[in-house]
Amino acid sequence: MPQYKQFPLPDTAEGLTEADILTWHVKPGDTVTVNQIIVEIETAKAAVELPCPWAGVVTELLAEPGQTVEVGVPIITIDTDPGGAAAPAPVAAPVAAEANGTSSGKIGEEMPGGRIATLVGYGPKSGAAKRRARKDAAPAAAPAAPAAVVAPPAPVAAPTPVVVAAPVQAPGGYVPLAKPPVRKLAKDLGVDLHALAGSGPGGVITREDVETAVSAPAAPAAVSSVDNGTRERRVPIKGVRKATAQAMVDSAFTAPHVTEFLTVDVTPMMELRARLKNAPEFRGVKLTPLAFCAKAVILAAKRTPDVNATWDSAANEIVYKDYVHLGIAAATPRGLVVPKVRDADRMSLKELAVALDELATVARDGKTSPADMMNGTITITNVGVFGVDTGTPILNPGESAILALGAIRDMPWVVDGEIKVRKICQLALSFDHRVVDGQQGSQFLADVGALLAEPGIAITY
Repeated sequence: MPQYKQFPLPDTAEGLTEADILTWHVKPGDTVTVNQIIVEIETAKAAVELPCPWAGVVTELLAEPGQTVEVGVPIITIDTDPGGAAAPAPVAAPVAAEANGTSSGKIGEEMPGGRIATLVGYGPKSGAAKRRARKDAAPAAAPAAPAAVVAPPAPVAAPTPVVVAAPVQAPGGYVPLAKPPVRKLAKDLGVDLHALAGSGPGGVITREDVETAVSAPAAPAAVSSVDNGTRERRVPIKGVRKATAQAMVDSAFTAPHVTEFLTVDVTPMMELRARLKNAPEFRGVKLTPLAFCAKAVILAAKRTPDVNATWDSAANEIVYKDYVHLGIAAATPRGLVVPKVRDADRMSLKELAVALDELATVARDGKTSPADMMNGTITITNVGVFGVDTGTPILNPGESAILALGAIRDMPWVVDGEIKVRKICQLALSFDHRVVDGQQGSQFLADVGALLAEPGIAITY
């Protein structure tokens, strides 16, 4: 007989309490296999694809795209024995077990203590996520007890979107609220998102809204005055934006920041870059100024290890690290992320260039894993790619220094008593004054500048 199982949202990263449903890759009636990707979610750290723990047929999707779901709440129902006769009911997969336990198993496999192996350990503790109810969300139904027998859930009709007249656009005006996959679908189907009122949480336009708009007759254009409400929009604070905001507030009001600036003639670095790009060993490598800056930061940190240390308030200690996990701040459609180049101090310039290119590609695609954004030691933010000269960057929590790399411009510069046009760049270093004294911060910034101004001195380090 049919056997229904419900897959609860797993803990994809240590301490995860909730996630947003981005895109379903399956629909009711689809046949799925073990470890087939069924849904993409967005956590506070990154977008993550979840595999299915069982083989069978999808009978119901329990969460809509754009919906925020707490860890442990079922998100999909799978019939693992579709060839059987009439059925007892969905069985929620156990999601709780002992407080401790580190054994691992295959996804979906029940392990000692009753845990179900998900993506990290055995899954979340039952009741670990105790959160205050959101004002704009209906109370979530409690997960079904193991082996509970109830009737299969009846399909719920999708809400019908309201078609309204497209508002008049003005610079900085209304922008429809929709996930990137929904925007792509609307573009492919020729649907104007401005003409839809989203049925999702917080007015998010869903896939169903777009599909319904395609089949619905066009609404006559309404003639009405525009009030202030149509020129404002409210966006829920969640996912990467929520995590970034909390991290920046914690850092800004915990670590005493100091920022120093340095203007550097990087003409020799740019000339070396041009020569290396034509060298056989660098053929096909995207060699950017950021790669040279990264190498300079790594070399300078060896002479001033304080910038690569961490203030541990709990232990009342400063932790010096004999390795460099270099963070690179990256702007993505989902917000700011800071993926890490692990053990960057062991890499050559070519290896750094390749790693930075791969890191940027993954970040732009929104595929950076939570593990790749944890435990950095020092960070670079390349504001120069936006044509910005400098800034006062905020430290990432747990780090003691962050360097801003500004735009490289042709500017007048005094060389041997004569004014010449040179390649000029500004650097800004913010550091935690609890760990890094002014002399140490100044020495580090001067070393980075010297390495960019004359790369040949690297052989003296």
